[in-house]
Amino acid sequence: MTDATAISTGSSAVETAADGTPLRHPDRPVPQYRPLTAYHHFRELLKDKEDTSHVFRIFEALPHKSFMPRVRNLVLSEQGERLRAEEPFLPPILDDHDALRKLPKGSVAHAYCDFMESEGLSAAGLVAESEKLGRRKYGDLIEWYGFRNRDTHDLMHVLTGYGRDALGEQCVLLFTHGQQPSHGHLLIGYAGALNIKQNVRGSKAPVFKAVRQAQKTGTACPPLIEMPIRELLAMDLAEARAKLNIPEPHWYRECHRIWREEGIDPYDLLGTEQVDAGAPAAA
Repeated sequence: MTDATAISTGSSAVETAADGTPLRHPDRPVPQYRPLTAYHHFRELLKDKEDTSHVFRIFEALPHKSFMPRVRNLVLSEQGERLRAEEPFLPPILDDHDALRKLPKGSVAHAYCDFMESEGLSAAGLVAESEKLGRRKYGDLIEWYGFRNRDTHDLMHVLTGYGRDALGEQCVLLFTHGQQPSHGHLLIGYAGALNIKQNVRGSKAPVFKAVRQAQKTGTACPPLIEMPIRELLAMDLAEARAKLNIPEPHWYRECHRIWREEGIDPYDLLGTEQVDAGAPAAA
């Protein structure tokens, strides 16, 4: 660990990194646990799964007690100092596909570019979605950690093999919970899985086995947020998965196989006659 310092701000002291960046800005409010607010935004998310602003609101309303210890352990460590110096902000790195395409074929970088281009996504786009909330920026270490957690979301899709279908999103959320425990991930992941089961009534697809496998995989995988992302992008995809203990998402694939046999499109669960249209799938 590097030596953390403290600066006096009136009657209290603020922990800082070696360069003086505060761990928590003095003006940053302490998050309050608001389950009813989280439930409201979850219901709104069900109505429009593309409105990811509700996802951010859910996370804000369900703070986890382990969050600050995780932030402190990384950002005030030597590894955290290196990451902040070498990768201060990930979107410019992730969106430079010309540079990423120069890495070897079969690399995580190529798979990431293929995924983002095929889905019409960008890291900057995710930033824009989060900024729609109009939240104040504090320039502290919590903010850097939160941005890094947000900006590695699509990279998790690539490494795990989970797509952007409804089930794939629940699986990535629960993989993320395994990495970074959060009541928000649990709520959206498992409630979303239940919603899928209710929408596709009578299907034999093992939805809960799929999301549970994703959660176990996230727990077994070293925290991606703590890894040098440039080094990860340069790795061979198969080798990266083996090194990170990420297995084939068997139960997720099995759900897709069964749904197709049942005449259900996994990427358009609500577009089939088998679906109960009373409740849309969660993102």
